Amino acid sequence: MMGALAQVSVAAEQNTAIELRAAGSLKAAMTEIIRQYQAETQQAVVAQYSSSGILRERIEAGEKVDIFASANMQHPQALVNEQRGTEVVMFARNQLCALAQPNLPLTTGNFLDVLLDPETKLGISTPKFDPAGDYALTVFEKAETLQPQAQNILTKKALKLTGSPNSAKAPVGRNLYAWVMENERADVFLTYCTNAKLAQQEVPELQIVALPAELAIGGKFGLVVLKDANPHAAALANYILSDKAQAILAEYGFQPPQR
Repeated sequence: MMGALAQVSVAAEQNTAIELRAAGSLKAAMTEIIRQYQAETQQAVVAQYSSSGILRERIEAGEKVDIFASANMQHPQALVNEQRGTEVVMFARNQLCALAQPNLPLTTGNFLDVLLDPETKLGISTPKFDPAGDYALTVFEKAETLQPQAQNILTKKALKLTGSPNSAKAPVGRNLYAWVMENERADVFLTYCTNAKLAQQEVPELQIVALPAELAIGGKFGLVVLKDANPHAAALANYILSDKAQAILAEYGFQPPQR
């Protein structure tokens, strides 16, 4: 009888879901990773996705989370600094691209000129809440070295269309960036290349334009297992770093972490 009770206890512990919170840009790839992980291990995982800054605030406010996968290294490192976790590990990298309307004559060669044009509606995500917005500000800073006043002009004109708690939400089932562009809220939107790829799959006429080398910026994605986490959380974190999960991330356009 005691042996049966012990078996029930172990099974119950394994079925206690791992609570994962991850950046919205990871949703498609991470959903597939979790599906594969659950099939292999029978371990339940509950995942929620939002802007990394919003998720960090929720964790700091006391939300019970086992693993946090951020679109930058800074948000999980802040949690480590607050002694809410022990180590941040880079698990993927991304690049910023421009998602542009079909009729916008945007190329890598004329990139900065088109963005500076007063007629061009420039969209970005919300800095501090969403690392993609912070990366966009770095692009503007780089632009200053190419053209005086470019940083000031771009910072002032950039429309913060996504990433904050008050940002408009896309209808259920719609890609956020495809929906923003389809509704012509921006002529060009600076976002992760992975987001741009998913948006183009939904709205094929959208353009994806690479940033010129002088403005290019890459994002480092970091994860942390939080203090007092589910005992099985570390196994999921290691799985995200495994070749199987890394192959899925690569399929969605993410680059491998720097070792």
